[in-house]
Amino acid sequence: MRKMDASDDEELGELEDKTEALTLRSKRTERARKRQAKKAKKPGRESQDLLALPYELVLEIVTLLRPSDIFNLARVSRTYHEFIVQEECRISRDITSWRYACLDKCFRLPVVMQNIDPSIRNYVQSPERQDLLTIHKKPYQHVQPPDPAEVCTCLTCLLRWSSLCLIVDFAHWQRNLDIGEPIPMIARGKHPEWNQALIASNAVIVQKALRSPLWHARLLEAHLDSTTRSIRRHAANKGNKRRRFRMSREEMESGSDLFLERSGPPSFDFPFHRDNYYMLEAYLPNRGWNADRESWMYVPAEQHDTDLQYIVKWVERLQKTATEAGA
Repeated sequence: MRKMDASDDEELGELEDKTEALTLRSKRTERARKRQAKKAKKPGRESQDLLALPYELVLEIVTLLRPSDIFNLARVSRTYHEFIVQEECRISRDITSWRYACLDKCFRLPVVMQNIDPSIRNYVQSPERQDLLTIHKKPYQHVQPPDPAEVCTCLTCLLRWSSLCLIVDFAHWQRNLDIGEPIPMIARGKHPEWNQALIASNAVIVQKALRSPLWHARLLEAHLDSTTRSIRRHAANKGNKRRRFRMSREEMESGSDLFLERSGPPSFDFPFHRDNYYMLEAYLPNRGWNADRESWMYVPAEQHDTDLQYIVKWVERLQKTATEAGA
């Protein structure tokens, strides 16, 4: 047999390399693979992947969450925190528009004093006028009065402040109401330390809502939860034949207040005492049912401006009377 030479190589063509890397199946490589997969699942990497999506798409995804979920999301990483802080107004507005369209009109924010015209600010804070407001600021054991140096004390803003404080207090006692545990009652004229601490804590949360739209949305979320739980409790009471709001299980779980736009019983009376919580089904102030239109009519946001005009006219009358008396 003759030896192969160069001419034979040309006839056979180039040799094809079909060698492949051997599949490693050792315990060491398996452990390394699992460690790599675990690292890929860390929250930091997931958040980076989500924020790598188009900006508008990330906003659309985030606004599907509840406000409480947004607060949790902000704790995931510094990047998420900065993103939510930067887009807080837009995120809060979009969430509120489809989840709490009804509650947002019932529970408007009182106006902070720094947003009031300086020429009117002294009228609102005058000692004579604050004396007239005693009946509105000291009747409740479960609501701390607002600080007149920080919050407008026109009648509209006082009612808004009290309603927001009530959201926090009513939510605090939901567990007692669910399990039938009595709410501690306070004797008239008494101011126990635990209650003072509670209403002060409630007021701090409301103060946060005055400056953060996301906190305001969080209050609306809390009140929707309290309302759905109350409706469910009263529906389970077969002996209670009062008219109530209709609510399906799907509506309760939807996280939206759309069902509250249907006709239902009046719900604007302020629960002036925690005793009222037992029979309270839905507290939805600043609205009334219009039979002709067959829809709810809400107190307009401009009511605050109307109240300020009344205050200015009241002060001007006082000044005019003082001037005439001096003459």
